[in-house]
Amino acid sequence: MHLPFAAAAEGDVAAVLLDLFAILLAAKLGDELFRRLGQPAIVGEILAGVLIGPSVLGLVQPDGVFQVFAELGVVFLLFWVGLETRLSDMRAVGASAAAVGVLGVVFPFAGGVALGLALGDGSAEAIFLGVSLVATSVGITSAVLIELGVLRTAAARTILGAAVIDDVLALLLLAVATGLASGGGLDVGDLALVLGIAVAFVAFVALVGTRAMQRWPRALHAPRFADSPLLPAVIVCLGLAALAAEVGLAAIVGAFLAGMIVAETREQHPIERDVAPLYAFFPPFFFAFIGAELDLGSLANGGALLLLAGLTALAIVTKYAGAWLGAGALGRRERGLVALGMIPRGEVGIIVAGIGASAGVVGDRRFAVIVAMSVATTLIAPPLLRRRLRVDSAASRSSQG
Repeated sequence: MHLPFAAAAEGDVAAVLLDLFAILLAAKLGDELFRRLGQPAIVGEILAGVLIGPSVLGLVQPDGVFQVFAELGVVFLLFWVGLETRLSDMRAVGASAAAVGVLGVVFPFAGGVALGLALGDGSAEAIFLGVSLVATSVGITSAVLIELGVLRTAAARTILGAAVIDDVLALLLLAVATGLASGGGLDVGDLALVLGIAVAFVAFVALVGTRAMQRWPRALHAPRFADSPLLPAVIVCLGLAALAAEVGLAAIVGAFLAGMIVAETREQHPIERDVAPLYAFFPPFFFAFIGAELDLGSLANGGALLLLAGLTALAIVTKYAGAWLGAGALGRRERGLVALGMIPRGEVGIIVAGIGASAGVVGDRRFAVIVAMSVATTLIAPPLLRRRLRVDSAASRSSQG
């Protein structure tokens, strides 16, 4: 019998199961601790990943099995977010989301490239540094918005729309960086093709998919192999996630669009009830994986820590400024919430750093710093979002009183 994972193929099924047990247990213990402390649960899950990962206890490694579960975690997280989002809601904030997405890319990219050049990097390495600051990890912000019960607000919809846009733009910039790293130069025609495919994919799936489901709202009930719409819905989610990855976008974009499509059937069946166990089980692996990716040993010197502090500050300031300016059409409170929600880099910065390292452009220390920056912005954002919402809520009650 051929088993899917390398360890299992060698007969080490017990080791795989033990790793999954340790990861899930540690993540949920971190979740429990931080809930009791009144802090965002996902911060506890990320720090649990740091604790059990190679940097501290070394109980688990961010290997292939862990990564598969982590990817499934963020896919089902964004599928859940899509279920709570209607296309009409996204259209209502379309202009603001576009402005936030574009300016939230331009500012961090320019800042990262400028920092790289100031440090004496070549053009390829400086561009990779800029790209690592670009894309928002919407999975992190979405989890906080769900936890605080504000996913359906205008600010939350703006964040989601902007995250899709800056993912498309990040794809384009990553293609530029990869072209420079390979020494093949930039092919404008290829870049235009990549961008066109990405935009066409998002537009086609969002518009055609939701309209089809509106026309045939019981489509998920049709298959005889399923007792509920859950299995057909998961097939749609995984299919669109895989398709998004094939066209060069993040898989989470496809999962988010799948959730929006399936959401059109909620009058026929409370699909969120069926998806809830998947949402509860898989995302903790994603947050723990981010923590496990952090290599504290590579940061054990003053130069690396100074660079980390500067890069993290730059990542926060440039993304906040771009999102703040882009959200000018919203109210003051919503602008602040959108700007904070766009700060986390999470897995996106890690992926970009990994591509740069594999291309021989990003060195070991720079790779460690970019990963640490991604984790740092991920840890900083949830408490800031929570505090902002509490302040806004208190101000709203005061004005009503």
